Amino acid sequence: MSERKIENNDSCRGKCDIKVHQDLGNEEEEFNLRKILIILGIGVVLYVLALVSKSPQYFKLGLFLISYIVIGGDILLKAIKNIFRLQFFDENFLLSIATIGAFAIGEYPEAVAVMLFFKVGELFQDLALDKSRDSIKSLLEIKPDYANIEREGHIEKVNPEDVEIGDIIVVKPGERVPLDGVIIDGNAVVDTSALTGESLPRELNKGDEILSGMVNQTGLIKIKVTKKFYDSTISKILDLVQNAETKKAPTEKFITKFARYYTPLVVAAAVLMAVIPVILYKINLYQIHTGHKETFSEWIYKALIFLVISCPCALVISIPLGFFGGIGSASKSGILVKGANHLEALNNLTTVVWDKTGTLTKGVFKVVDVITTNNYSKEEILKFSAIAESRSNHPIALSILDAYNKKVNIYEISEYQELAGLGIKAKIEEHIVMVGNDKLLHKENVKHNTCNVNGTVVHVVIDKKYAGYILIADEIKEDAKLAIENLKKLKIKKQIMLTGDSKEVAEKVAKELNIDEFYAELLPYEKVEIVENLIKKKETPKEILCFVGDGINDAPVLKRADLGIAMGGLGSDMAIESADIVIMNDEPSKLPIAIKIAKRTKTIVWENIIFALGVKGFFLISSSLGFATMWEAVFADVGVALLAILNATRILRWKK
Repeated sequence: MSERKIENNDSCRGKCDIKVHQDLGNEEEEFNLRKILIILGIGVVLYVLALVSKSPQYFKLGLFLISYIVIGGDILLKAIKNIFRLQFFDENFLLSIATIGAFAIGEYPEAVAVMLFFKVGELFQDLALDKSRDSIKSLLEIKPDYANIEREGHIEKVNPEDVEIGDIIVVKPGERVPLDGVIIDGNAVVDTSALTGESLPRELNKGDEILSGMVNQTGLIKIKVTKKFYDSTISKILDLVQNAETKKAPTEKFITKFARYYTPLVVAAAVLMAVIPVILYKINLYQIHTGHKETFSEWIYKALIFLVISCPCALVISIPLGFFGGIGSASKSGILVKGANHLEALNNLTTVVWDKTGTLTKGVFKVVDVITTNNYSKEEILKFSAIAESRSNHPIALSILDAYNKKVNIYEISEYQELAGLGIKAKIEEHIVMVGNDKLLHKENVKHNTCNVNGTVVHVVIDKKYAGYILIADEIKEDAKLAIENLKKLKIKKQIMLTGDSKEVAEKVAKELNIDEFYAELLPYEKVEIVENLIKKKETPKEILCFVGDGINDAPVLKRADLGIAMGGLGSDMAIESADIVIMNDEPSKLPIAIKIAKRTKTIVWENIIFALGVKGFFLISSSLGFATMWEAVFADVGVALLAILNATRILRWKK
């Protein structure tokens, strides 16, 4: 007993430590956010003062410099540190060159504005990431707080981590199953949505396996534990969500990729412009000291003009502005994109992995057909089954009552019996009515030939005679097929469906929607394994795989995929927070629209790049030939920036 007590204390201490770390983490995040906002606020105030001030030029320059350092000091510091690490060519170095160049040509407001714009963009992306990390906290809600263990005829509440394999636990109606095991007594209808995402509860009986995370909706059951808590299904889900992000390859910012190539090119060109003429003219020390010194300094001056003209302020502003415009355009279409890098990633999307229930289907069960036999009518079957099911809150019962769509008189039932794991037997209007599954028919020796019907089937027997069956299915969303077709038109290589539902149901949905592949009867960690295997099979690292889902059970795979896309209308908060992109109205057809917006955005960004480089190239050649002065350099920089910004705003006017 003493050993067990020590373990309990350690376990509690561990849980307390986690909570303390979480609280400290929250306080630190809030403090850092306040700090960033205060710094940016001070920088903006100084910037505005410099703009409106009528003070002498040197005073205004001082204000601009201070605001520049306050806002972008950390970027300059990163650029300097990276120079010492020989990591020159990233967005920090590019921004530093652009803004210092703007100061060199006297465009102080532009230098500060470029830095401010970039920092605000970074802040928004960081806020989105912090929101995503909060999803781990919401996941703790599905973690069981206790287990009811049976000891010497008494029920004792204990920490699930303290339960051993072979122990007997009791789960009451409404409680979440804390550990994996086998039912040894009782039967129950369990909600499996946290594990499989399926809305339809599952009936489990003595001898059936039951998994942690399921919610017992009906009777009291006793379970023999088969796995320790850290090996249980719910524990695996917790671990998956917390670790999936670390396995995910970060999507690189477009401006980072651009800077990697652009920055070394212009710096190298400027150096060559200063050095090559010296070599070509074969200027030696003697010539420099005897009247040709100005030739060397002249080419140095030209090289500086070259650097000023090549300062990529237009690009630094217009590239993120183009992507923010794309994000705004997507938002107007009901698509929330949590960062420019995620919008850019849509351009390289090659594989779409769909969740089924709640994503491609509505997640609401409905009577889709009534099949009759032995001269019974559809109206009779619906009437008798609705009356028999009128005392139940089971989703199947509710869907039958909804389909009957008439007032039910429960006093028409004179006898009523629930048959565990089989269905219901009742006396209605002097008729003996049985409503249930295939096992019920076999138990009661009712002749029928409907053993192989796909989907969820409710058989109806009236006076020992088979009357027919009711077919219940989760409806496919109206635009699901359109979404699949449009993605194929956009050259998406492969579309795959993952579901916790049965193979028969999954096959039917996949066939109807013309989906390339499907995997059925999956738990969350199995979905992650499939996605990881698909990621390994990618032809190139640039190819992007996205997962589209909506439930708590989808959070691990949403985080693990290259791009996680959640349904935001009816989807769980956790799925929404775990995703990179959220479709706000639950319509799968929004995904092709998001891809089109991403492609349009990229086109406009590249238009800006080509235009800016073209104009700059013209003036660079002019400056190298001695025709361009600093005034042309200003036009090449500021003029191009304004035109590029105007072009970037076109994406906001994008229409489907």
